[in-house]
Amino acid sequence: MSKRQVIVVGGGAAGFFAAITAAEAGADVTILEKTARYLDKVRISGGGRCNVTHACFDAREFATRYPRGGRALLGPFQQFSASDTVAWFAARGVKLKTEADGRMFPITDSSQTIVDCLMNAAQAAGVKLRLNCGVEKIMRRDGGGFDLVLTGGEKLSGDRLLLATGGCRAAAAGELAGALGHTLVAPVPSLFTFRIETPWLRELAGISIADAEAAIPAARLRERGPVLVTHWGLSGPGILRLSAWGARELHALDYKFPLLVNWLPHLDAAQVESVLNARRTSQPAKLVVNTPVAPLPARLWEQLVLVAGVARETRWADVARAAQHRLVQQLTRTELPVTGKSLNKDEFVTCGGVKLAEVDFKTMASRVCPGLHFAGELLDVDGVTGGFNFQAAWTTGWLAGRALAA
Repeated sequence: MSKRQVIVVGGGAAGFFAAITAAEAGADVTILEKTARYLDKVRISGGGRCNVTHACFDAREFATRYPRGGRALLGPFQQFSASDTVAWFAARGVKLKTEADGRMFPITDSSQTIVDCLMNAAQAAGVKLRLNCGVEKIMRRDGGGFDLVLTGGEKLSGDRLLLATGGCRAAAAGELAGALGHTLVAPVPSLFTFRIETPWLRELAGISIADAEAAIPAARLRERGPVLVTHWGLSGPGILRLSAWGARELHALDYKFPLLVNWLPHLDAAQVESVLNARRTSQPAKLVVNTPVAPLPARLWEQLVLVAGVARETRWADVARAAQHRLVQQLTRTELPVTGKSLNKDEFVTCGGVKLAEVDFKTMASRVCPGLHFAGELLDVDGVTGGFNFQAAWTTGWLAGRALAA
């Protein structure tokens, strides 16, 4: 009996995982990658270290980290979870480690380890790998299966087809799915940093705050976590999560809105007031700018004091009540005008893609086009930062791969 012919369009994380799974289950698999390199996003993710997954081993809790698609992924995560990902890589000689924030990386701290593992597994399973192979057109055959026309005119046929072409940065990325009858939810960016042109903030580029709370009242959004000051504004996990949960709302606001930052989220305003009162009593002769409240970085404290209108030469004993009240406001509710977004183009994540109601998440099969399956970011699924987008790729790829070979 001849092997089932499976064609995988897209040589990224989801495409490779599906191809390996299908080939190991006995299918004849070909991966078509339109660019000159496989697994590019794996290579550059996590600053070149590859944040493979997240150390959260409860499927229900894991699914809460997806602004879009969490409900659909709940069943899949019970089939192939983060612990299954850890075991999959371990069985192929790659050990993962967990960092303090739950992110999991290869112990080599090199994404090349993950790239090599996937390439070796694909080759060992007999997957045919083809670079510089864009797909121009896909036609369904009357008796089942698909005929593909590649860039350059070559024709290729297969019994089953997986589309794993990545996020729909532009509408064109979803054209193949659309041509096969699928509805695409309009793509908008997710996981981006906030452009803020406030001069005193920009002077603090490079400073990180381990725990801050950022809120966007216009979108009723609030997130708490590490924040990083950059040359163009604010970044860090707290900001990236805010951008993910608010992807559509912030797009509707044209990325222009007031951001409120609480630099001391573990204290309420009354507690901050009492900390400052204690300073007046215990350190009356010291300059306010030189005595930061822990755990604030000294440079950030200095700027917040000056922005609150407390002069550089002011001593604690001389702080007027009104000035102290303004300082409490700056520490707990600094208002910063966001004027746009800055994308890390290499690690760009989109919200949007193939409509989830049109996909059976038990097998990742199309409900519209028999023999067609999906995996990864082409779906209208996106997670917050921390390994969640890769886990969605491994899980959907594994489910699709098993179904493609079945």
